[in-house]
Amino acid sequence: VSILTKAAAKKTAGVIGDDLALNAQQVAGVKANRELPVVWGVFKGSLVNKLILVPAALLISWLAPALVVPLMMVGGAYLCYEGFEKVVHKLLHRGKKPDEEARAQAVLASGETPQEMEKKKIRGAVRTDFILSAEIIVLSLGVVGGASFPQQAMTLVVIALGMTVGVYGLVAGIVRLDDFGLWLCRRGGALAGLGRGIVASAPWL
Repeated sequence: VSILTKAAAKKTAGVIGDDLALNAQQVAGVKANRELPVVWGVFKGSLVNKLILVPAALLISWLAPALVVPLMMVGGAYLCYEGFEKVVHKLLHRGKKPDEEARAQAVLASGETPQEMEKKKIRGAVRTDFILSAEIIVLSLGVVGGASFPQQAMTLVVIALGMTVGVYGLVAGIVRLDDFGLWLCRRGGALAGLGRGIVASAPWL
């Protein structure tokens, strides 16, 4: 199981990086004191996603193992589309900055409360996580395809839990990085310069 888990982790590393970046971006614009509660909300939603996806993957592996490769191809095609869309957006919309005032007016006109907006953001992040989690589970299933059913089940559970805790632990660290930098700045002395560097680099990260 440990060998299969290591192999599956290597296969899914690229998708995990995508998952990490997208979820860190989802928290952008949230008030500092609500960042961790939002990450916690998405983390719980991600666990629910895994509770759905792992049994579904095991069922497919048991009843229709021939579907594993086509599912991997569908996931790969989606990642190609997603990457292409990101590049095209970057090239064709270069220099266009969002109108923050217009966005604020649209939010006010919608009548949504901050709590409703937060829940909406969490739901959106959980939906995105579902797609990325499905890709991680299917890629892992491709690795464990030749193993016994108990080994497949244990490996997928370890991957699902490990990736969820790892990704959202890192997301929580990234979104609080600027606060850590600010804390260093306030301490003064030699650490203040490091703190200013962290505060300046956190949005770019």
